[in-house]
Amino acid sequence: MEPGRAACMLLFLLLLLPGLAAAAPGEFDPYRVLGVGRSSSQADIKKAYKRLAREWHPDKNKDPGAEDKFIQISKAYEILSNEEKRANFDRYGDAGESQGFSQQQHRQFHRFHDGFYFDESFFHFPFNSERRDTSDEKYLLHFSHYINEIVPDSFKKPYLIKITSDWCFSCIHIEPVWKEVAQELEVLGAGIGVVHAGYERRLAHHLGAHSTPTLLGLINGKITFFHNAVVRENLRQFVENLLPGNLVEKITDKNYIRFLSDWRKDNKPHVLLFDHMPVVPLLYKLTAFAYRDYLSFGYVYVGLRGTEELSSQYNINVYTPTMMIFKEHIDRPADVVQAREMKKQLIDDFLSQNKFLMVARLTNQRLFQELCPVKKSHRQRKHCVVLFTGEGEKFAEAYEAFLTFAVANTKDTLKFVHVYSDRQPEFADALLMDDEKYRGRSAVVILERRNNAGKIAYKALEEAWQGSKEDNFILLDLLDQLRTDPGLLSSETVVSDLNDELAPIFLIRWFYSTLDYISDCWDSLFHSNWREMMPLLSLLFSALFILFGTVIVQAFSDSSDTRDSPPSGKEETATKTEKNDASFSKESNSRIPKKGFVEVTELTDINYTSNLVRLRPGHMNVVLILSNSTKTPLLQKFALEVYTFTGSSSLHFSFLSLDKHREWLEYLLEFAQDAAPIPNQYDKHFLERDYTGYVLALNGHKKYFCLFKPHRSGDEGGTLEDYDALQHTEAKGKSSCSSESRSIKNKLHKLSFWMERLLEGSLQRFYIPSWPTLD
Repeated sequence: MEPGRAACMLLFLLLLLPGLAAAAPGEFDPYRVLGVGRSSSQADIKKAYKRLAREWHPDKNKDPGAEDKFIQISKAYEILSNEEKRANFDRYGDAGESQGFSQQQHRQFHRFHDGFYFDESFFHFPFNSERRDTSDEKYLLHFSHYINEIVPDSFKKPYLIKITSDWCFSCIHIEPVWKEVAQELEVLGAGIGVVHAGYERRLAHHLGAHSTPTLLGLINGKITFFHNAVVRENLRQFVENLLPGNLVEKITDKNYIRFLSDWRKDNKPHVLLFDHMPVVPLLYKLTAFAYRDYLSFGYVYVGLRGTEELSSQYNINVYTPTMMIFKEHIDRPADVVQAREMKKQLIDDFLSQNKFLMVARLTNQRLFQELCPVKKSHRQRKHCVVLFTGEGEKFAEAYEAFLTFAVANTKDTLKFVHVYSDRQPEFADALLMDDEKYRGRSAVVILERRNNAGKIAYKALEEAWQGSKEDNFILLDLLDQLRTDPGLLSSETVVSDLNDELAPIFLIRWFYSTLDYISDCWDSLFHSNWREMMPLLSLLFSALFILFGTVIVQAFSDSSDTRDSPPSGKEETATKTEKNDASFSKESNSRIPKKGFVEVTELTDINYTSNLVRLRPGHMNVVLILSNSTKTPLLQKFALEVYTFTGSSSLHFSFLSLDKHREWLEYLLEFAQDAAPIPNQYDKHFLERDYTGYVLALNGHKKYFCLFKPHRSGDEGGTLEDYDALQHTEAKGKSSCSSESRSIKNKLHKLSFWMERLLEGSLQRFYIPSWPTLD
């Protein structure tokens, strides 16, 4: 392509893109217009449309903008009620007349961030030629979308998520199976997500995916990785295993009465599904998970012996799946639906209309808010008729009369509920004013919630509720007056949140939390990515090494000859001043205590950061340099010399293997920065120098070290320079094992004096710009 033509085209696109970006925020969003989420069902969308259409209809709403608002609501419902238009909007952001332009624009520009991608037929870029499958576009997840929408939604349905990337050949291999399973599970009610690791690295890292392809499940905010072969049966079973095992109870002739009678204890309607499948269908399990807070579910396998009585009592067609909802009366269902093929939409519509009992018991604040919502406008007033009663046969007659009245008079704007006064005493006292005439008896209160802060307008019946015909007439008359006179609720009060009666006790919650934690640790230990396990393994091995290291040091000390108890500090100093090298054996025997030991750990790449680089200010690590051949005698002598200094909490003791980390030591000595350089650093024996017996006091925070060089045996007054020059020849002069061990121990002679000077701060300090890595 000619350079001039390419430059003109690039300039044109750069001018065009800001205009497209500026126009994006003003696009029509049907979800925002109807006030629903992108995962909302058709029942929720229809419900929102009806509510808004009634509110903004131009014939009822005199607002100047009501007509425009009503048009927007109609247009939004037209898009979202049509699955094809809704899918197009989710994919391209437009489902109207401009859809063609939007799709063309989408094909030409693709995604701007995909490697600065433009139409390859024009630019002929050699990279990113593999385009992602368009079937994954509607499932793509972004970090904010995942955190704000997907995670909360995972408490209603499980999600199957795929992490993919460009140039992933394994991703191409599993693509046909993924497409089939994704479409199948989405129809059943599971969530599907796709994360492109190349563009959403933050989200991929958050999910713990370090390779592609990775498949994982998300439920109740918890992530579980898929580890089996990617085939349809395994993926379906994986999603099914994510669900709790107690969602659906198997029902037969023996337990159906007990199951249906539990409505009083559970405070939920009970659902029975009759089907000829021997196992509970996945669709039914997903539905049970979505509605588990509102309904209890049972499954009847009509082909099983022992269900004949149940099928005949409710007149079940064994060849057609049947779903029944039972509320307060177990002898007859409150609602029934039959279909040769149960669809998710049909089940959702059926269950959403039967989520509560006819006279539900207020057991927590969430249920109170759902059944008695705060009024939003005069046209949306909703009143609750509350029966304050108790448990036992004494209150049964009053409750049954109230239930009969509720069944005959329940409306969309009027809900009937009951409360056990002894379980919600604060709520009862606030509305009944602790009146003596209601004590030990049932009472009825009509209320309306005014705000979320607990403000309530209410009116109580003058007399206690006994369920008589006179009580029914009085209550019915008040409800008729309330329709025309909202001011009938003349009393106001503020109530606190209701107690959660069904919440498990602390010990049970703690037990389940512990089980979840153990399960997570077990799964992480055997299935998680090893990158995530490295910190835990490092901590574990460090602890084990410290434990065995201290045991070994103590064993070295105990394996020596029998020694006397150590003298006091003053006596020890005087003894060291008076004695010469010939008295080394006696001096050594006087330093090892009968009890106690020096904790010396090896400095490795695992604990290097914690023991040196990030050492607390004011703390120093005293490191002994040794080799495998000199390890035992040097550690014994080192423990003797530093024992009297172990009482200082700011000193830590370690050893460094010269065979493993010689380069680190030479690098440290070579590049130390100080006005007074380390003497004889570059002498002729530098490459052959024996560093065993060197001791470094390392200050990790201030980045400096102090150096102790071994003394030559038999020349206590000699200089360090003399020793350095003679080290090579002295090593060759060793003939016997005993003399060699003695010479090695003599390398740390007078280390205790050096330690005293270290604590005084009178030693020379060698500063470095940064600590080298310990490989």
